Amino acid sequence: MNTTSSMIDSTVVDTPAGPFAVLVGPDGAVRASGFTAAPANLLPLVHPSLRGELRHRPEVGPVTAAVANYLDGDLAAIDDVPVEQHTGGAFMSHAWQVLRNVKPGAAVTYTEYAALAGRPTAVRAAAAACARNAAALFVPCHRVLRTDGTLGGYRWGLPVKRWLLDHERLG
Repeated sequence: MNTTSSMIDSTVVDTPAGPFAVLVGPDGAVRASGFTAAPANLLPLVHPSLRGELRHRPEVGPVTAAVANYLDGDLAAIDDVPVEQHTGGAFMSHAWQVLRNVKPGAAVTYTEYAALAGRPTAVRAAAAACARNAAALFVPCHRVLRTDGTLGGYRWGLPVKRWLLDHERLG
């Protein structure tokens, strides 16, 4: 298990939706990411067992390349980037994995997401999985909409969510 003394590499990538920060563990897995210019703002989203000292890098290898390729229109480029985030429950981890299978341009509602995760009546739990997701973009919670098709919430703001959905529709 990782300890708080491990180093976490961080970088910020410029995107049309704003600066996108990524925290990557020693094994190359994304521990947190989001639309902020300050990687340190992501650290509270990382499970305590996965936290460490941040080390800024101009780029973080395959993760940076995947983001650049995604922005250039290869929407599947982020699919195989490893992600490491923990919670206290099996449903949350499973729900995040299920979310990684929602394809670009094929947004689902919270109700559909709950059904995909195997618990069709657990709409609130599905919404909580989106809200607690620390790895924005790589675990694409932006692809989940309200039942009426409206955007709903997004930690990084609705303009960012709209940009991501539009980018994926056009990609």
